[in-house]
Amino acid sequence: MKIAGKNIVITGGASGIGKALAERFHADGAKGITVADLQEGPLNEVAASVNGIAVPCDVTKEADIQNVVARAEEAFGPIDIFVSNAGIARYGWEESSDELWQLNWDIHVMAHVYAARAVVDKMIENGGGYLLNTASAAGLLSQVDSATYAVTKHAAVAFAETMSIRYGDKGIRVSVLCPQQVRTAMTENNLDGVAAVDGTMEPEELADHVVTSMDKEEFLILPHTQVQEYIQRKAGDYDRWLGGMRKLRDLYVK
Repeated sequence: MKIAGKNIVITGGASGIGKALAERFHADGAKGITVADLQEGPLNEVAASVNGIAVPCDVTKEADIQNVVARAEEAFGPIDIFVSNAGIARYGWEESSDELWQLNWDIHVMAHVYAARAVVDKMIENGGGYLLNTASAAGLLSQVDSATYAVTKHAAVAFAETMSIRYGDKGIRVSVLCPQQVRTAMTENNLDGVAAVDGTMEPEELADHVVTSMDKEEFLILPHTQVQEYIQRKAGDYDRWLGGMRKLRDLYVK
């Protein structure tokens, strides 16, 4: 899908990946850009820089996402592309509180569900649309220092798969963005962690990869190309791969 002339919504749009995508989409001629986030100050700055609108939004609340959609439609018409991008780095294990598990689940999974509920039927009525969901390479591989992150990012990838399977023949294109480490506020205090094993990517470079993949309508967007090889290794010999991940854990988890 080409970006020019499209009405686009981006959650998690106040900084990092969301901000870089908003700027790139604006440069590519998007008709309208609605950015949504909890950080109202930075959110307003991003919206102003792309001639868009800012809508405060807590993605764990379905009503907030419905409000974002309504505001975007009011400002720019039918939504063509919904980028469900919000995420957190709140790591934990099986012994972590139910509240921490639920927070990860709500932001990394249910926010994508709420977005799909809000826009898919309308997109089909309007002849098609695009869902771009941000997950992580951890959703394809794993996370050696967090179960809460790995499990919910796996679920995010699975949800995107189901949307593509269910609606791919009805004009709905789906991509899932699965980077390793990107230089954002989430990663600024952990630039030498395990996710940076193949380097830290700048958000603007990631945005270039996203636009290229969306133009081809590719399901998997892998800005770090090494991830494709890691997926193949995992599928080819799961036990050996798990052994390798344990070695990686020993290197990075103190």
